[in-house]
Amino acid sequence: MEEVGFFGSLLSPIEGLLSFVLEGLHSVTLLANLHSYGWSIILLTIIIKMLLYPLTVKQIKSMRAMQELAPKLKKMQEKYKDNPQVLQQKMANIYKDAGVNPLAGCLPLLVQMPILMGMYYALYNLHYAESTQIFFWLPNLSEPDPLYILPVLSALTTFLQTKQTSATGADNPQMRIMMFVMPLFIGWISLNFPSGLVLYWVTMNVVQIAQQWWMYRDNSLKPKKGEA
Repeated sequence: MEEVGFFGSLLSPIEGLLSFVLEGLHSVTLLANLHSYGWSIILLTIIIKMLLYPLTVKQIKSMRAMQELAPKLKKMQEKYKDNPQVLQQKMANIYKDAGVNPLAGCLPLLVQMPILMGMYYALYNLHYAESTQIFFWLPNLSEPDPLYILPVLSALTTFLQTKQTSATGADNPQMRIMMFVMPLFIGWISLNFPSGLVLYWVTMNVVQIAQQWWMYRDNSLKPKKGEA
């Protein structure tokens, strides 16, 4: 794996596991006469998202709690703006009393990043047979989408997922900017990524949107505009 360098070697255990599972799922899809690895990628993505579902719930709960604490934190910041040490201690006490970990919302992202990079190398090194690399309009899952359909879908689903998650920040200028900049960035880099990896990203976003819709049926977790 010299061609993928240091990070490829660092992530080789994750890559090996993902490749093993991907090959196993491909054997299963072959039984259904589905020869393309695209189906295996979709199934693997769904499995990963289901395994990460408890972390996603924890992330949503943490974000909801942070939104509820936002007014109190804002008052505290104004009151102790000239005394950062006291402000830090007061904010830590607020988090402790509310049982909130402000870093909990980042946990799913931290877990998903090695998986995403491991998936990149797994697909990068995957040896496709000619009959398995074609998926609908895609002639080769190891090459970029020639019709740019997947990059557009990656940008669109990233926007929808970000908008769904950031509903409470609708009046926050920074949140509004990120809501548009991030999807555009994802769509842009997807232009040159292997289409198999972009298929993973699109599927991941779709499942995330479905999971959040399911979780938001609980009004205690559903974002409420005007709180942020």
